[in-house]
Amino acid sequence: MLPRLAFFAVLAVLLAGCGGKVVAPVAQTVVGTLPTTAPEPPVPAQYKNGDPAAGKQVFTSKGCTACHTLKDAGATGTVGPNLDVSKPTLSRAVDRLLNGGNAGGAAMPPFKGTLTTKQIADVAAYVVKASRQG
Repeated sequence: MLPRLAFFAVLAVLLAGCGGKVVAPVAQTVVGTLPTTAPEPPVPAQYKNGDPAAGKQVFTSKGCTACHTLKDAGATGTVGPNLDVSKPTLSRAVDRLLNGGNAGGAAMPPFKGTLTTKQIADVAAYVVKASRQG
């Protein structure tokens, strides 16, 4: 009988341990900054100095207008992202042109091997410049 009584006594102490109080976590100070988005990869040197004027010609002649909206190109495609709204960085534009992507369920094919390095640099430069025009 004593072991059973001891068990109930310990159980009663454990259950009463909180005393009916709600315990809240204690705030801690964060030192430094927390990243809000993943850092973008650096742009390879061969894609950094594209010619936006040449890129516009590639953009309009290689089918980009069929999928994307970009006011400067007169493009009103709705399959891919609206570039006037998404305003991709150079890093993002180069990455999508090289590797393709899957934004919003629509798959963009990779253009590495289809377009030259210069054409990719030019289109990326054009999209970045044109998407930021008023």
